[in-house]
Amino acid sequence: MKTRGALFLLMLVLFAGLASAQRRGRRYSDGPIYYSEGGVPVDVRVVKTAREIASHSTGTPEWKYTPGFDRDGFTFCRIIRDSDPNGAPTSASWITDFPDSDLNLSFRLQQMTSMRVNPNGRILRLTDKDLFDYPFIYMVEPGALLLQDEEIPILRKYLLNGGFLMADDFWGEWQWECFAEQMKRVFPEREFSELPMEHPLFTCVFPLNVEKNKLQVPNERTGAASQFSGVTWERHPQKDGSAEDCTEMHVRALLDDKGRIMVIATHNTDNGDGWEREGENDWFFHEFSEKRAFPLGINIIFWAMTH
Repeated sequence: MKTRGALFLLMLVLFAGLASAQRRGRRYSDGPIYYSEGGVPVDVRVVKTAREIASHSTGTPEWKYTPGFDRDGFTFCRIIRDSDPNGAPTSASWITDFPDSDLNLSFRLQQMTSMRVNPNGRILRLTDKDLFDYPFIYMVEPGALLLQDEEIPILRKYLLNGGFLMADDFWGEWQWECFAEQMKRVFPEREFSELPMEHPLFTCVFPLNVEKNKLQVPNERTGAASQFSGVTWERHPQKDGSAEDCTEMHVRALLDDKGRIMVIATHNTDNGDGWEREGENDWFFHEFSEKRAFPLGINIIFWAMTH
C-alpha cells in the first residue's frame, strides 16, 4: 500500500510539472481569427497591415508614400502577442484599438514631422522572419502578456541589436508586475527605471514641459467625462480583490549597456485611445489626443528612430 501511495504521489507531481510546462508553451489566444472592436474578423494568417481592416471609430486618413521613399519610410509595427489567463485580469488582447490607432498616429507622424511614414502599418508575431526589418514595435495592453519560450531569445536579440519596443495602455500594480515578470525573462540582468521629465525625449519634437501626470490619457469615455469630473485615471482590480485608483502615470525605460532606451513602457495611461478615438468627442480630442497622446507618441517614435 505504501508503495502504491508513493507511486500515486509521484504521478501527481509529474502531472503538475507537465501542466506547468504546457502552460508556458501553450498559446492562449483565439486562434488565427481575432475580432476588432468593430467586430471585423482579422485572420492573422492573411492580414498583414492595418489598412486591410475597416475603421471602427470615425474613419482613418489616407496618404501615399513620397515617390522614391517606398522602402525607406517608418512603419508602425504592432505585435501579435499571447495573453496569460493566470495573469492580471484583463479581457484585452493585442488587437485593442486596431486599426484606427495605428493609422491615425502614423498620419500625424508624417504630418507633424519630416519623417516619411508607411500609410499601411504592419502586424506580426515576434517569430515572424520580417521582425528585424522594423526598428520600432508596439504592444498594447500587455498587463497579461505571455511570451512563448521561443519568443524570448528573439526579442532579446532584436532589442540588443537596436530594436525598440513601446508597451502602452496597462493599469495598476498587478498588470505592471505581470508585464515586468515577462520582460525579466528577456533581460534577467536588467531593471526598469522611471524616465524623468528632464529627459530630452520629452522635448525632442513637442516640448512637453509639464508634470508627468499632465500627460495621462484615460479611455475615451472617462476622458470625455473628465471635463466635469476631473478624473483622468482608471480603476483596476488588484491581487487582494480590492480596486486600485491608478492615479500616477509612469514612463519607465529599459536601457542597454550604452544607456540607449530599448523598451519604453507608458503605464497607467491609454495613449492608444487618444490616437484611436480622436474624432469621437471634441473635448477628448483637444484635451487628450492633441495635447497628450499624439505629442508623446510622436516624441517616442522620433527618439527611437534617431537614437
